[in-house]
Amino acid sequence: MGLGGMRGGIGGGGAGSGERWRWILFLSLVSVSFLLSFLFLFLSAYSSPTRLRLPGLTTARAAAGVRRGPDALPCLAYLLIGARGDGHRLLRLLLAVYHPRNRYILHLSADASHEERRDLAAGVAAAAPAAVSFDNVALVGTPTAGTPVGSSGLAGTLRAAAVLLRLHPDWDWFLTLNAADYPLVTQDDLIHALSYVPREFNFIDHTSDIGRKESEKVQSMIVDAGIYLSGRTNFFRATQKRPSPDAFKFFTGSPWVILNRRFIEYCVLGWENLPRLLLMYFNNVMLPQEGYFHSVICNSLDFRNSTVNNDLRYKVWDDPPQTEPLFLSMAHYNKMVDSGQPFARRFQANGPLLDKIDEKLLKRPGHGPVPGAWCAGRKSWFIDPCSQWSDVNVVKPGPQALKLQQYINWTLEEADSGAKSCRL
Repeated sequence: MGLGGMRGGIGGGGAGSGERWRWILFLSLVSVSFLLSFLFLFLSAYSSPTRLRLPGLTTARAAAGVRRGPDALPCLAYLLIGARGDGHRLLRLLLAVYHPRNRYILHLSADASHEERRDLAAGVAAAAPAAVSFDNVALVGTPTAGTPVGSSGLAGTLRAAAVLLRLHPDWDWFLTLNAADYPLVTQDDLIHALSYVPREFNFIDHTSDIGRKESEKVQSMIVDAGIYLSGRTNFFRATQKRPSPDAFKFFTGSPWVILNRRFIEYCVLGWENLPRLLLMYFNNVMLPQEGYFHSVICNSLDFRNSTVNNDLRYKVWDDPPQTEPLFLSMAHYNKMVDSGQPFARRFQANGPLLDKIDEKLLKRPGHGPVPGAWCAGRKSWFIDPCSQWSDVNVVKPGPQALKLQQYINWTLEEADSGAKSCRL
């Protein structure tokens, strides 16, 4: 049984048979080219990942003191994504979610200048000395395009996951955040809460109820030139559409995910054919990051029962909902805090709401990371308490941790009930 789109080609009408088959051949070649391009990126990442190292000296002794594994506190692997001009926002986001136990990949899209990437690396080293000593922050030196739609974004996410597996195969969950996202809890809060969560769970908002969007989300075909060209580019839309696939069930949902390491290994290493099959199909989908991981996990016999149907993000939508949630404002602050969710989006750059979150929830100084139990320096106007550190294997949850724990418990209860699990 084949993919509906590949088997049936581009649906009939409006063009001659010869033109239709030329489109089929063209898009098939593009799909194969994308798969080969991704495999090349993956292999290069897995053998000698291209990254900008932070200036400064790495202290091997500091990194060796971190305990990881099934009997230790969870280790989180973050992918922080930004476009040209987002360097300062990515630095602020990193400082808001930094902890020496975790791993971080920073990705500024290909249209950002080398100078912006260099300044970001220098900014991280200056603002977070622990990032240099623990060697747990990497900046992608040869990034993919930041095309708003198309497969280049998915290629960048999979490549970053491959880099994390190559550099640090000791983390438990893979989290994706955009420059417009921000945390509502400290990393001590989040690590503490996740320490009570079975590590086989994947937090991924998903549904198979496509409804009236099937024509746009499933049947439309595009070619993302960002896979082949540097910088942001327009995509090319096919004039005809393909039938919905019958080899797998199409799922969609939020592009922001929290996935465990075993599922990421399944997608990247592909010890079964399903991840590769769906990768070729989603190459030509308009918004593949809203469907690839969702479709893989819900069509896999090994992983479909591991889903928690929630992306753990606080969002406010217009009515009817648009493609992106509303920008959050001061009017949303109380409901956002009371929600208990660990992250929220979308925020305006350097807005007063971010300053209030830093001051009230995270207690973050304007020039350094969010303080945690690991920070051992004397707090003063001139000294960053996280410029010195003690035992990084200890966390101290704060007041927001109770709300977070209650919210996560609620999501797990829903997952146990099976009311919102993958439905084929």
